[in-house]
Amino acid sequence: PAPRSRRVLLAAPRGYCAGVDRAVATVEKALERYGAPVYVRRQIVHNTHVVRVLGERGAVFVEETDEVAEGAVVVFSAHGVAPQVHDRAAERGLTAIDATCPLVTKVHREARRFAREGYDILLIGHAGHEEVIGTMGEAPGRIHLVDGPDDVRNVRVRDERRVVRLSQATLSVDETMETVARLEERFPALLSPPSDDICYATQNRQTAVKRIAAECGLVLVVGSRNSSNSARLVEVAVQAGADAARLVDGADEIDEDRLRDVTTVGLTSGASAPEVLVEEVLAWLAGHGFGDVEVVRAAEERQNFALPRELTRP
Repeated sequence: PAPRSRRVLLAAPRGYCAGVDRAVATVEKALERYGAPVYVRRQIVHNTHVVRVLGERGAVFVEETDEVAEGAVVVFSAHGVAPQVHDRAAERGLTAIDATCPLVTKVHREARRFAREGYDILLIGHAGHEEVIGTMGEAPGRIHLVDGPDDVRNVRVRDERRVVRLSQATLSVDETMETVARLEERFPALLSPPSDDICYATQNRQTAVKRIAAECGLVLVVGSRNSSNSARLVEVAVQAGADAARLVDGADEIDEDRLRDVTTVGLTSGASAPEVLVEEVLAWLAGHGFGDVEVVRAAEERQNFALPRELTRP
């Protein structure tokens, strides 16, 4: 029998979003301007390859600002930090450069405003995620984390007529909407945020995966284990009809056995995964008979965020 043609459906958009692009460029620019070492609080973005490459160039990753040498330069990650982290950096005379994604900064501003106006804020997100920790720090005592639809019944507020919802930017829309529906059922007066908090890039990457999933025997998502949006892409692929989906940090993590009966492989990457890793996976797949690549585009992205002003001053 004639061999079945094997192909790759390559999702677009994929990979770096504007916020990640800005965060990585912020560290590179800080190294150029100030020289090594430049300290970075936590992983600048959730990707092991990016962290390794920046580390080789002189970035030093620390858990807390207390580990930074007095008077040194520290960059805050794309996920955002609580106000006390800024305060602590100032106390220790650090030059702080904030690489928080502007979309996360917007959620922080909304949290402060609603707290000032006396609202209880219901933050839809995952417990322990850095973005959630940073946002909750903007209005401690006012923000209640809602970790998925089943958590709605645990929420306690002071006044059911003054509640507003915000959400972690990197969640899936479907996942969030289910939680929102339950919250609205429980709190009829619930206010929605003035503009949608869900990140445009998270949304677009999920839409692209949904377009290809049903035709794929296997969807490969390039991304690191601790990347929330990459993990969601794996779930979305399976929900949208892929036979299987796997998260891989790079080509060396692909399991050849899984491809034995597969004719169509879907390929995408999380918002913190650089395109060079996708190119390596494509080369690996081509070497294993998947040379035919078809790009499936779900949206055009032209978003661009300026670098932090500390790095653009002359």
